[in-house]
This record gives sequence, structure tokens and C-alpha cells, in this order.
Amino acid sequence: MAFINSLVSWLNTKRLSQIDFFKEHPIEIQKETLTQLLNQASDTEWGRKYDFKSMQSLQDFKERLPIQTYEDIEKHIERLRNGEQNVFWPSEIKWFAKSSGTTNSKSKFIPVSKEALEDCHFRGGKDILAIYTSLYPDTGILYGKGLTLGGSHQINNMNNDSYYGDLSAILIQNLPFWADFIRTPDTSIVLLDEWEEKLHKMTEATLNENVTSLSGVPSWFLVLLKHILKVSGKNHIHEIWPNLELFVHGGVSFTPYREQFKEILPSSQMNYLETYNASEGFFGIQDNPDDEAMLLMLDYGIYYEFIPLENVNDEHPKAISLEDVELHKNYAMLITTNGGLWRYQIGDTIHFTSKSPFKFKITGRTKLYINAFGEELIIDNAEKAMKIACSKTNSVIKEYTAAPVFMDKNQKGTHQWLIEFEQAPHNIDEFNYVLDNALMSLNSDYEAKRYKNITLEKPIVSIAKKGLFYNWLKSKGKLGGQNKVPRLSNNRTLIEELLKDNQ
Repeated sequence: MAFINSLVSWLNTKRLSQIDFFKEHPIEIQKETLTQLLNQASDTEWGRKYDFKSMQSLQDFKERLPIQTYEDIEKHIERLRNGEQNVFWPSEIKWFAKSSGTTNSKSKFIPVSKEALEDCHFRGGKDILAIYTSLYPDTGILYGKGLTLGGSHQINNMNNDSYYGDLSAILIQNLPFWADFIRTPDTSIVLLDEWEEKLHKMTEATLNENVTSLSGVPSWFLVLLKHILKVSGKNHIHEIWPNLELFVHGGVSFTPYREQFKEILPSSQMNYLETYNASEGFFGIQDNPDDEAMLLMLDYGIYYEFIPLENVNDEHPKAISLEDVELHKNYAMLITTNGGLWRYQIGDTIHFTSKSPFKFKITGRTKLYINAFGEELIIDNAEKAMKIACSKTNSVIKEYTAAPVFMDKNQKGTHQWLIEFEQAPHNIDEFNYVLDNALMSLNSDYEAKRYKNITLEKPIVSIAKKGLFYNWLKSKGKLGGQNKVPRLSNNRTLIEELLKDNQ
């Protein structure tokens, strides 16, 4: 073990030095990144449209290129999916990471270039190993296999030369062949479309493996690990995989799941690292187990800008660069990437906890949302689904709010909707059924989590007494003006307060 760990340490030394360099020179690295991106894309359709070649300053970049959302570039992405090239980025785009929808679409399809794969996502994966082995030089992680719980991919039916799927599936599909020797199960199982079949086959394939690390979304992994315990008859996972020592997690907040993981992974040697790896890019790695903040990765071919959250809905919001951010202030993130996204508003909000080096925490979304299980339910989904449910059940809603009901050892997760009706439906179960199906039709991630009740059970609809929300607003001194009841929350603070008043 000592020899392999020494070899890995030697191989990681150069990379760790590069990470130290961008920690010490963050602004210079970011300026260099932007210059390289502009030069690489200067002869693309986008580069010619905004005349990248003549840009002389950061001010030119900010003045010429508009801040953009997915809706702004969706028609151009459709062109890429139909086989056109050299629109945003010079290299061939044939992979698209499918993620939850926007105001207008059920799903987004984020272009993934070879540079985004190699220099961003795969580099992020290698850096997790480099950082972890530097933190724990006596680790035995390399003497076993990594268990990755990914999604699935399929051929895009618009063009046989382009493919789409979950980001995790795209990464697995493009890994070099030797990766199969250090992870489990094999690709044919990991990329299965049918979740229940995948669950059973992953369990069968991994029960007798020497699994030393896990990587994936906490909510999905909890389902898998509980299934493995049920099949094996064991009390905790370390009875099956005694050398398991690391869970690399991301995608949703780990907070609601932490205690459940500790219950089924009780070893004091178990370690956890958070990452921020989205469809649009790999942004952060937790480099200190005693600090929940993540290190902003500055040399992955991504240039960052930030909009103060209070200005995000301005007609022409001003975006600042990394050198101008303030600590503990919420910002909406803008990214310019080697996948061809230019000043793209990703929709996430963060705040910085340190500027030397730049470390941050994810604080939420720019819009109201629920994302406790990876479902990324946005307010637009909720409003449209409520409209459908009311129309089909002849009911009228006055006010509502919704929040997650978190998993515990006795139940799966779900959503609870607290609704005050102006005109109640004749059958609340029918309303609930229609609401649930409408949400599935509007949001592909919610639909995936609801599939056969694997992660999410059907919603709970609770009826609010007359005046509940009005009285709550009154008690907060928020009657009139622009004050509103928050429609969606990613925690239960508000709904629990309201339910207490509803008794």
C-alpha cells in the first residue's frame, strides 16, 4: 500500500502545485482563461457576431456580450442538436447534458464539448483524487473500486450523430477503457435506463466487490444503499464493504441526509467531500473536511462573473468579476465556458466564505425552487401544474406553499403542498393525482424521481383553513405592497410554522 500511495503522491505533486498556483494568483488565471476562450472561439458564428478578435479589454467583453439564459440560446442549441457546428464553440459538439427544464421547456440540453469533458469535468474528477490523497496519505482508496451511481443516455432522436443524457452518464460513457478496472459495476449496468432493473443489477454486481469509495447524489445513493442492506440482511454498509472510506457527493444539499448516512455508515473512518459538478461545468471541490465551503476551481476553462442577488432581475444587471466580490453576500453565477456558454446565467446562487483562496457555499437558486432530491422543481412548474389541477377539478386556489418531506428510515421523500382554496375540489385525492401528473409532464427531473415511487412518493396535499396565509402575512407585517407568500421552499421552516397555525 505504501508503494502505491507514494506513486500516486508523486504523480499528484505537479497538479497540487498548479492548484496552489491558482490559489495564489486567482485573478491572473481568470484573465488568462478569458483570453484563451475568446481566442479559441473567434472564428465561430458567435465569435464573428460579437467580434471577439477586436476585443481589447474586459470592459469590451462585458459591453458587447449580453447576459444570457437558456431561453435566449435555446434555438441555437436546437441547431447544434440537428447537426450544425461551429456556432458557439469550434470543436465538434455531439453530446448534450440533459437537465431540468426552464420556463418554456421540460428539459434543457447543455452542449458538452471535448474540452469541457477533458479540461473541466474529467480534470475535476482527477483533482478530487489528488486532493483526497493529499489529505489522507495513508488512504486505501486505490486498493478497491469506486461505485458511481450515474444516469442513463440515449440517442437524440433529432440526429443520429448527437446524444443526450444525464451528465454522469455522459462522463461514464466517455471515460477511457481502463476506468472499468477501478470502478464498479461495469458500464452496461450503470447506464441502464430502467431504474428498478439497475437497482437490482447494481446490488448483485457490487455485493462481493471491495468498494472503497462512492460518488453520486445523496438521495439516489440512499435508495441504493438501503436496497443493498435489505438484500444482504446486514445492519450497516461497512459489514458489506469494510474498506469503504469516502463518499463524494453533490447535486443536492447533503444536510437532510447526513444523519441517515451516519446511521448506515457508522465507521469513524468514513469521509465525505462535496463537489459542485453541474451540466454546465465543474466548479468546486471541498478541499478541507473541516470546512464545508468548496474551493472555486479556476483553471478548468471557465471564466466567472457574479451578479448581486438583489440586482438579478434588473433589466440590465451589472456583473462583477472575481476580484470585486464581497464575503458572505449572495451572488447569481455567470459562466463563460469551454463548452461554448457565453455569460450564461446558470441559475445558482453562492456566497464566498474566503477570498484567499476563493471558497464558497451554494446558497440556492435565483428562483424559488424545491431541490431536496434532485428534482429541481421551479416556481414556473408549480404555477402551471396548479392551473391544470384547478381546471380539471373545478377548483380555485387562493394561496399555497410547498416544501419537501425528507426521507427517514421509515419513509421515502415527498412534497407537501399546503393549499388554501377559494373553491375546494370535490375530491382532494383527484386534485392531488392531477397535480402530481401535471408536475411530471412539466419537469423531467421530477418525473424521474417519481418513477415507480423509487425516490419520491406521491405528494401530500394539506388543506389550509380560511385566512391562514393572510394572518401569517399580517403577523409578519407584510400585508400589501409586493409582499407574497413564498410558493416553494427547500426546507420546512415556513410550512411547519404555517401548519402549527393551521391546527
